[in-house]
Amino acid sequence: MGGLDVRIYAGLYPSDIAGMVLVDSSHPDQKKRFPPALNDMEGTWLREQEFLTLIMPFGIPRLMGFCAKDVDVRAADCNFHSQREALAELKSFNESANQASTTGSLGAIPLAVLSSDPNRPEPDLPEDLVAPMNNTWQQMQEELAQLSTKSTHVIARNSGHYIQLDRPDIVVNAVDQMVSQIRKSPQHEAY
Repeated sequence: MGGLDVRIYAGLYPSDIAGMVLVDSSHPDQKKRFPPALNDMEGTWLREQEFLTLIMPFGIPRLMGFCAKDVDVRAADCNFHSQREALAELKSFNESANQASTTGSLGAIPLAVLSSDPNRPEPDLPEDLVAPMNNTWQQMQEELAQLSTKSTHVIARNSGHYIQLDRPDIVVNAVDQMVSQIRKSPQHEAY
C-alpha cells in the first residue's frame, strides 16, 4: 500500500518530489480488476489480521509458529506494532486507493517501477487464482510505469511481493540509479 501513499503525497506536494521508486506497488483499481474470488477472500484476511493483532502481545503467534522462519522477517513483522499497522492498512485500503486514483500523471519526474516475478505465485493463493491474479498484477504494474515520461519497469526475477526481502539488490540498485539520475539533472544540483 506504500505506493498509494507516495502517489498521494506526490499529488499533494509535487514540488517536493524529485523522483520515485515503486516497489511492487498497489494499484488504485486492483480491487475492481482482480478476480472476484480474490476480493471475496478479503473478509477472511481482515478477520485473520484482527485476530493476530489481538493475540500478538501475548506471544501466541510465535509459540504457534505463525511467524516467519527467517529471523529478520520475524523480528520486523511478528510484533504488535507491525500487526496493528497491517490491520490499519487493510481497513484504509479503499480510501487510499480512491485518493491515489485522483493524482494523475507524474509528468517527467523520474520513476522506477519494480514488479514481482509473475512466475512466482504468492503463498496462500488458491491455484486457480494464481494466473489471473498475476496477469492482472503485471498489467497494472506496466500502467504504473506509464505515470511518468521518464520511467523504467524492472521485473524482479525470483522475487515475490516483498522484493526488498527477496531481491534487495534490485531495490538498492533502483534507488542508487534514481539518486544518480536526480543528481545529474540541472534543476537538482543541490542534492
